Amino acid sequence: MSTFQDLGLQDNLLQAITDLGFEKPSEVQEKAIPILLEEETDLVALAQTGTGKTAAFGFPMLQKINVDSRTTQGLILSPTRELCLQIANELKLYGKYCKGLNVTAIYGGASITDQAKQVKRGAQIIVATPGRMKDMINRRLVDISKIEYSVLDEADEMLNMGFKEDITAILSHTPDEKNTWLFSATMPKEVATIAKKFMYNPKEITVGHKNEGSKNVSHEYYTVNSRDRYQALKRLADANPQIFSVVFCRTKRDTQKVAEQLIEDGYNAGALHGDLSQNQRDLVMKAFRNKQIQMLVATDVAARGIDVDDVTHVINYQLPDEIETYTHRSGRTGRAGKTGVSMVIVSKSEVRKIKSIERIIKKQFEKKDIPDGSIICEIQLMALANKIHNTEVNHEIDKHLDSINEMFEDTSKEELIKKFFSVEFTRFYNYYQKAKDLNVSGGDRAGGSGESTRYFINVGRKDGFDWTSLKDFLKEVLELGRDDVFKVETKDTFSFFNTESEHQQKVLDFFTDYTYNGRFVNVEISENRRGKRRDGRKGGKRDGKRNFSGNRNDGKRSDRKSKRSNSGGFGDSRPRRSRR
Repeated sequence: MSTFQDLGLQDNLLQAITDLGFEKPSEVQEKAIPILLEEETDLVALAQTGTGKTAAFGFPMLQKINVDSRTTQGLILSPTRELCLQIANELKLYGKYCKGLNVTAIYGGASITDQAKQVKRGAQIIVATPGRMKDMINRRLVDISKIEYSVLDEADEMLNMGFKEDITAILSHTPDEKNTWLFSATMPKEVATIAKKFMYNPKEITVGHKNEGSKNVSHEYYTVNSRDRYQALKRLADANPQIFSVVFCRTKRDTQKVAEQLIEDGYNAGALHGDLSQNQRDLVMKAFRNKQIQMLVATDVAARGIDVDDVTHVINYQLPDEIETYTHRSGRTGRAGKTGVSMVIVSKSEVRKIKSIERIIKKQFEKKDIPDGSIICEIQLMALANKIHNTEVNHEIDKHLDSINEMFEDTSKEELIKKFFSVEFTRFYNYYQKAKDLNVSGGDRAGGSGESTRYFINVGRKDGFDWTSLKDFLKEVLELGRDDVFKVETKDTFSFFNTESEHQQKVLDFFTDYTYNGRFVNVEISENRRGKRRDGRKGGKRDGKRNFSGNRNDGKRSDRKSKRSNSGGFGDSRPRRSRR
């Protein structure tokens, strides 16, 4: 492998590299830096998160710009505030010996006036989020008409977040003759379209294979009932006492809910999502970097700015809607040459997605069981023993030893050890001794439990449903987990959805007598996606009809909602966990 000296970097940059403790360039740095230094070219670089992409474009840009000029010469676009700040701070460290260098971060949630003043003082490099950058261009607070280098960092994620129009608008204000460097973990069609539109004959480098997961990360999945998802999360945490993890949820609401529940149960947890203010996000990330938070529950968008090398586990509490997003999630661990584990908690109906992810990341998942209580108790006991064994003695305790020895003078060494360890062990033992088995049998990777049923329902977009609201409605009235209803497809006047075949009779029986606005809601088994159906019901009189709110007209139907709320997966009575 080359050294940084071999890549052609100037002495002032090499001095900063020495100060930072970098020894050898990563693969993406080794491939990208010589090309960007030696040639005036566009570049597409595909590499996983955590492989050193910032330095791969940062050092060449710092070497090529003129620090004696106050003109903005470099523009770096990134998807989130956290990543924007991270890149700006890293560039300042890389360029600490570049006298006169001004790197300015532009992002939402901070004073636009202050950012404009920093730019006006002469920012040779601007690092920006697309939304705030577009706003400043429209207000004429920034001039990027003379930039020589533009970077699209985490390009796939920016497009996933809906920034395509903003990026197009921003780049339209830049000169055609600039060099554009695109860095991305995956290469979906949208990224290829951007590259084709704004780049000329770009060079392409790939670290690993396109969309492939990091070789330092192993992948595991655990199959549980949807209602047991939270209990499974806690057991995985208890089975890994030294865990330092990012837990991914799909929505901001779920993220906050899971984090609050973990905190209530005594875990060192925190939430990171878009509803937090910038100050709140900064405080959470500071606590996480200092390891005051061991389980950071985050949405995919918020987690784009997490750049912490010591993350031991990524836990997918819920799988992402887009398979490519899994690559970004798993890239939060196994960074800087370290190993990591990506865990996925799935219901039976979701197991089919594992095979799709395997094709994308070109890695196999290992199916594992959620550990039972006896295993967790043993793990916790040995973790405590190791912690005590490795603890340095604080001799300030010496003055109290006489009193302590007097208290235990009739206690044998063996009994003393048992008493000492029972303090921690008993708590876990009492909690787990009657804990149920959370593992679900079946659910092979070829397609969940092997059989699912597709249904036709005669409501659609004209009834006010899209696929998400129809899915929420069905899982609520049928008392199923969100992931037990899948492949929902809405048309104007009808829709389709799937459940596992084991729920078939329940679905058909429920919708036997169900009305909406005076007409019956008809649910039948569909033979294909075009609505050619066969009636799978056994009949039934249409008396005691259910209306669309889920209540029988005669008022005799039991309250399904109240039943479910008293037995959900978040009703665990586990005693509070002592802080680690």
